[in-house]
Amino acid sequence: MNTSVSIKDLSLSFGAIDVLKNLDLDVHDGEFLVLLGSSGCGKSTLLNCIAGLLDVSAGQIFIKDRNVTWLEPKDRGIGMVFQSYALYPQMTVAKNLSFGLQVGKVPKPEIDKRVKRASEILQIEPLLKRKPAELSGGQRQRVAIGRALVRDVDVFLFDEPLSNLDAKLRSELRVEIKRLHQSLENTMIYVTHDQIEAMTLADRIAIMRGGVIQQLDEPTTIYNRPVNRYVAGFIGSPSMNFLDGELAQKDGKTIFRSNGVDFDLDGYDGNGPLPTSGKVTLGVRPEHVMVDDEIPSGQEVHQAVVDLEEPMGADNLLWLKHAGHLFTVRVGGNKRYRPGQEIRLAFAMELASVFDAETELRL
Repeated sequence: MNTSVSIKDLSLSFGAIDVLKNLDLDVHDGEFLVLLGSSGCGKSTLLNCIAGLLDVSAGQIFIKDRNVTWLEPKDRGIGMVFQSYALYPQMTVAKNLSFGLQVGKVPKPEIDKRVKRASEILQIEPLLKRKPAELSGGQRQRVAIGRALVRDVDVFLFDEPLSNLDAKLRSELRVEIKRLHQSLENTMIYVTHDQIEAMTLADRIAIMRGGVIQQLDEPTTIYNRPVNRYVAGFIGSPSMNFLDGELAQKDGKTIFRSNGVDFDLDGYDGNGPLPTSGKVTLGVRPEHVMVDDEIPSGQEVHQAVVDLEEPMGADNLLWLKHAGHLFTVRVGGNKRYRPGQEIRLAFAMELASVFDAETELRL
């Protein structure tokens, strides 16, 4: 598979503070890669390095096999969409779309052609004569995307483009961006702190923490086989349940023991045989806990007590007390439970994760 963007041993420091540390990353041609992480993890900084808005301290950046490490942003063959729309308020939509091309001395017939194509793709043709003040937030962001689109480049960079929009608009534009990628097939690198955006948009996700990529993989792999506890807790809403305990031996096999309660690990799909002992954390997602009539025969069953119920419409979240832990379970929206009610539960161990307590790596 051809590489569109290649980052080799990249580091960036502000004084004594290391923001990016010896980072390596290859983005495939036509791939939608999402850089995901909490504030301060270095994701926007990395994007700005690729764009040429920040000078790197060490390392190299290649776009389409061309070393662009020290090139100006305009010479890198990228189009960028920012969190703030950054539109010219005194210009119409059409003028906002064409202005950069005019400055770049692109012939007028070519400008008209690109503006027409971008406005058709983004469905903003009726807005071309309006000014930004006359547009909604979603329309302004479409224009901002269109301004990058008319550049007709190989690589598009998105820096949290939907974070200023309300939830409904975010959801709608997320679909539009995915559709845009499917129709253009250009390489897109997208920064967000929103894991739902990452899971729904990405071909691959790079989860960052402290200037380092923790895991780079397809969304389903990251969701089901997180490389460490941080990734496991960051991906998923509500978050994965974590039970602290230890591995022990019982009847000749390895089990998980927490607060005096034993859990059978039969079916656990790890990275190899589990150690026979040691402090660990068991991670189970709310949707991987079965309750009452969902529990298949032969499954290990535990008793828990309902602490709180959160109706969500299509499903409900239950907060359960069990073995000295308080954790969440996702059940169908037609099922109702009251606080204090006893409930039977079982863990789908084939979908669980066991993390080493010291290294926090998945075993």
